Amino acid sequence: MPESIRIGDYVRSPAASGLDATGYAEFGEFELADFLTCWDALHDDALQVVPARIHPTAQIHPTAIIAEDSIIGPGVRVHEFSTVRKRSVLAAGVSVGFGCEVTHSFVGENTVLGHQVGIGHSLIGTDAHLSANLVIAAISLWNYDMRVPIKEIVLHGPGDEPPYRCTTSRFGGLIGDHVQTGSTITLGPGIAVGRHSVIAASVCMGSTIVPAASVVRSSSSEVIIETRRI
Repeated sequence: MPESIRIGDYVRSPAASGLDATGYAEFGEFELADFLTCWDALHDDALQVVPARIHPTAQIHPTAIIAEDSIIGPGVRVHEFSTVRKRSVLAAGVSVGFGCEVTHSFVGENTVLGHQVGIGHSLIGTDAHLSANLVIAAISLWNYDMRVPIKEIVLHGPGDEPPYRCTTSRFGGLIGDHVQTGSTITLGPGIAVGRHSVIAASVCMGSTIVPAASVVRSSSSEVIIETRRI
């Protein structure tokens, strides 16, 4: 398990999104846990310097909801009944399909979100394609009160190495450039997927580091029921 996860090893910094004067222009240099710690402040600073919070070339459907603290880049398309909120960034050329929810996330240039995609507290790379009915969860199910999460998100690699600690109770995923997914997938909380990887339909996976250029499939139909420890 790496002691450090560098965002730039997964996600390229935006180059054509009007974010040159903001911390997002160099966020690829951040170590993941460090970025998650300062993300809110970095975004609030960006809101003060971007030329336009919603770029004039963006196409926002009248039924879509864009929060006042979100940044929408040039050429972005947000389709019917989608919501973008809580300090989110859609970089240049992003397409958000019907009925999506993007919460406190960065979506990289030219990435496509299919219909009914939900992502929270996540960083998505450039030229990724996330197909319909995909969810990236951000809060651990093992919190006693999901409304007030306290359980830290961690990432596990192969073997018995110590987990990578994200230092936050809210983190969905770090999804690399050119990642492609099938439909009906649940990822997170806490996942890092390397560049050029493919995740097949029906995968449910969290707390995992996936190397670059991997193929992830689901092959088990077993259901396990056991007593919960409280």
